[in-house]
Amino acid sequence: MVDSETNTRPPLILVANDQEWSARSLESILAPEGYAVLRAFTGRQALERAGTAHPDLAIIDLQLPDIDGLEVCRLLREDPRFSDTTPVIITTAGSSGRAQRLEAYGAGAWEFLGQPLDGEALLLKMKTYLRSRMAVELERDRSTVDAATGLYNRRGLAQRAREIGSEAYRHSHPLACVVFAPAAETKSAVGDAGEDAQDIGVAVGKLFRKVGRVSDAIGRLGPTEFAIIAPATDDEGAMKMVERLRAAIESESLDANGGKRLVILRAGYSVVPDFREAEIGATELLLRATTALRQIATDSADDTTIRSFELSDPQEPQKAQ
Repeated sequence: MVDSETNTRPPLILVANDQEWSARSLESILAPEGYAVLRAFTGRQALERAGTAHPDLAIIDLQLPDIDGLEVCRLLREDPRFSDTTPVIITTAGSSGRAQRLEAYGAGAWEFLGQPLDGEALLLKMKTYLRSRMAVELERDRSTVDAATGLYNRRGLAQRAREIGSEAYRHSHPLACVVFAPAAETKSAVGDAGEDAQDIGVAVGKLFRKVGRVSDAIGRLGPTEFAIIAPATDDEGAMKMVERLRAAIESESLDANGGKRLVILRAGYSVVPDFREAEIGATELLLRATTALRQIATDSADDTTIRSFELSDPQEPQKAQ
């Protein structure tokens, strides 16, 4: 049975298999042990459901009708919405020799199993994998730093926002929050899942860490979204910060292969001139800046656009050079 002491909900298992008898066989093994099962019948459906449902473990059949299980596994490992700690088990009714196992491991699978499945062994392996995943996720939750960029993560940024807000309150200083979303000019909307967005996000995050002010708290909110809590910064200072970071991005090569890539920058910001008189907390300031960014994310074309939460109309877009 699933360990109830370490799980507040039934672990969700994504089963991608178009063979009804095989999928039902897996369900008959998993359901009595307390696992919730989410079915997918094609590779594309598995990718879609993995990205939205965030399963705790995936069991993918090698012989899917559209995309083979190895490619599905590779694509999942490249998708920033799919945690790199999520175990993937690939099953096959065909050959399951050493060459096939090595190929599966190379694609990012934790296990490769041939038919017929040993249900008891499968359950024991799953329990071990899920415990390992939970331990890593728990450690990540306790951390305040984003491993890929060295910036604060969401938890760390919220903590620093409260600390900076307390200091601004004591001295009646202004406080600003700016939320950025960089994207390659040739790509579509900011925040698209994929390897290109992930590469741009990591590169820009490292750049922000290098050029940011010591007094600022810089954090990564998502794969391609960043925030800066800036003490003693007014509206003019927030605009200058955006320009300084945009100039730094334009001067850097952000292509993973060493080539020059133009990156556009959208930014939403919120500022209070005297934090002692403000009726909001520092974390609310972060939410306001994020809201301002969301308002321009869908109506901007290829121009860098900056919007203030406190202003009803966006400022004139600034074209990327």
